[in-house]
Amino acid sequence: MSRHYLATRSAGIVAAMDITPVRNVSRPGTDPGHPPVATPRPQTHGDHPVDRPVVLSVRALRCRYGTFEAVRGIDLTVRRGELFALLGTNGAGKTTTLETLEGHRRAHDGHVEVLGVDPFAERRRLAARIGLVFQSSGLPAGLTPREVLGLWPRLTPSAARHLAVDDVLARIELDHRADVRIGALSGGERRRLDLGLALINDPELIFLDEPTAAMDPEARLRTWRILRELLADGVTVVLTTHELEEAEALADRIAIMHDGLLAATGTLAELVATHPAVIAARLPHGAPPLPDLGGHVEHDVDRRLRIETRHLQRDLTALLLWSRDHGVRLDDLQATEASLAQVFHAIAGHGPSTDGQEAPR
Repeated sequence: MSRHYLATRSAGIVAAMDITPVRNVSRPGTDPGHPPVATPRPQTHGDHPVDRPVVLSVRALRCRYGTFEAVRGIDLTVRRGELFALLGTNGAGKTTTLETLEGHRRAHDGHVEVLGVDPFAERRRLAARIGLVFQSSGLPAGLTPREVLGLWPRLTPSAARHLAVDDVLARIELDHRADVRIGALSGGERRRLDLGLALINDPELIFLDEPTAAMDPEARLRTWRILRELLADGVTVVLTTHELEEAEALADRIAIMHDGLLAATGTLAELVATHPAVIAARLPHGAPPLPDLGGHVEHDVDRRLRIETRHLQRDLTALLLWSRDHGVRLDDLQATEASLAQVFHAIAGHGPSTDGQEAPR
């Protein structure tokens, strides 16, 4: 009987599907013609990310749709146990990049290696070692979480091992809803089930596409807790999200794509260090001249004051002492460090340079 690989992105279900009955499939390591593909994952508590093995490596990646170049030569490195957030403006090439990393698209130029293999050439082998969570899963509403999780190992028989269904249900905090039909689950519960399907084959690497979309704040925090537990266990996560707060809270490193290129890459601290903090307030009528401040000072006809500064504590202290010494009340006073949103919008504000062409992805 022939064997087939199914990749169904629109339905959110990707699996190395083997039509041969499961009982006839040798597990990796038990068949001389099928070498082991999974390696133990020591926990990552206490070690530094730069000391960990590279899990994903991209060099000079280029991807095209006809004459349009959606990805224009990017470099990425992701290490074991790291959560790497890939953000992007609309049409930036982020989805195309992800599809290439997951093995659904061949790179036109450059080098891509995921878990030591070419993801496109070795996609059947790679599918047994990774987990995927898409924006929409399209799971049958009439099945239950227990039934779907029980079915999944039959669709990924080449995985080195599968986790027990009850263990996965407990990890995604759906054990109390295991026998409820999917159609009756809340949106947050369905998204956690999507995550459970990505975990059933005990993956070394997980790709998450908007994992908390449409979740309420409590459900989002619950999912974040699950992801932190996975990271502590040595699982590597590549996250894409439009929720910048999510990337700030979870990511070890962040990359922002724009116009097919990586506009910025680094830790959150490294990214925000390139942008000033902001002090804002409303001055009263007749306020005396401001003190000497190191930052850039603006105030308009409505007496709104805005100070952009690289020395937030120093300039805020000077402003407050001036306010006290002159008896000046500062209404609507705010002092904020630079944020990921500030970095992202500064990049997005540069605008597209695609000469009127809209990127397919």
